Amino acid sequence: MAKFRTLAEGIVAAGDQDRLLRMPGAINPYSARLIQEAGFEALYLSGAVLAAELALPELGLTSSTEIAARAQQIARVTDLPALTDADTGFGEPMNAARTVQLMEDAGLAGLHLEDQVNPKRCGHLDGKTLVGRAEMVRKVRAAADARRDPDFLLMARTDARGPEGLEAAIDRAKAYVDAGADAVFPEALADEGEFEAFRAAVDVPLLANMTEFGKGPLLDTATLESLGYNIALYPVTLFRLAMGAVEDGLRTLAAEGTQQALLPRMQTRSRLYEVLGYEEYGAFDSAVFDFTLPPGA
Repeated sequence: MAKFRTLAEGIVAAGDQDRLLRMPGAINPYSARLIQEAGFEALYLSGAVLAAELALPELGLTSSTEIAARAQQIARVTDLPALTDADTGFGEPMNAARTVQLMEDAGLAGLHLEDQVNPKRCGHLDGKTLVGRAEMVRKVRAAADARRDPDFLLMARTDARGPEGLEAAIDRAKAYVDAGADAVFPEALADEGEFEAFRAAVDVPLLANMTEFGKGPLLDTATLESLGYNIALYPVTLFRLAMGAVEDGLRTLAAEGTQQALLPRMQTRSRLYEVLGYEEYGAFDSAVFDFTLPPGA
């Protein structure tokens, strides 16, 4: 069971114990359940992962309703508070306002909006273009005003570090906080010094994006705690692990003509059924769980 109901509670609880709130990115509802079983206290829905699952690049091609549908599926199977990537809010301020309410209705605990123009791109790629600061301020204010649940966390992401520099990113973050953002996600900071400078300048909860193969360092929990960050995000880690295993498995199957060598690396049938709760379903209908697993399954 989750130790807290909302992301705000989680951030405060972690801060009181001088520790970091860590958020792995769920690939799907099944992985969300595994995240909870592993003892994490919150999780994340990555826009990049949802796009990749649909075999699309992260260029703003997914919609708010697609993300809300996935969020609803994940909220059904876990009681962990979840933060989602809401891209640019999927349009103008009125679209951002509707996006907030869609995500509230889906059972999420918060979202982040970013200050790129559409078509957006991955935050760790070059060539990003930003909306004007005043335009993003209007979007954040509209999103804040649209909230019906005061506990729903509104986070502003700024991608300004690359196109405009660190000081501009800090200035934008402060403006977004003034407009109603509860927390800030500074994307693609270059090194520990920049993480430290951002923390010194912005007095709200901060998220550190620990995505792999990006522009910034992969800092460990102790380092991020010492830098004063509140949330560590691992948005695509599980997806990359899973897809790497899929590719390895396909190569083995193609080369050997059997999956026999892959069995030690597979989740067993018994573990799968444990995660899915087959026996619990049997409490509703004994015909659902009326079998015996074969040895070693």
